[in-house]
Amino acid sequence: MQFTKLQKDMMQAMKDHDKVRKDALSALVSATKKLAIDAGCRDDIPDEMTDQAILKEIKSVKEQIDTCPDSRAELKAEYTARLAVFEEYAPKMFSAEEVEKIIKEKFADILGTGNKGQVMKAVMNELKGKADGKVINEVVGKLLG
Repeated sequence: MQFTKLQKDMMQAMKDHDKVRKDALSALVSATKKLAIDAGCRDDIPDEMTDQAILKEIKSVKEQIDTCPDSRAELKAEYTARLAVFEEYAPKMFSAEEVEKIIKEKFADILGTGNKGQVMKAVMNELKGKADGKVINEVVGKLLG
């Protein structure tokens, strides 16, 4: 995801008076800028960093939805709307089948050890931001089990 596209979409949401969308996109822009400042590249933000910020924000809002009490329906609805906007901008993640194929191709030698920790460490370095950690864990467990 290009950072400039995120900014343009936020500006458009402001012009459209779409408060929910503007707030969600503003959170993504802020999170991306924070990551860029921490990494020391605030002027030229790479697409991978924007994707990383989006995934982090998605994880955060999912936790908020899970921990929000049912008595706070309006707050839960706000979180759900924010999640919907975040997911529009999320990078495409590998499916379980794609993850399994990659693991079998690139990590066959490590799979042979049978050590789940070693396999997970190697695989997570390769697939971080490209596949969900839960999916990777399930596939590795299936392959070793």
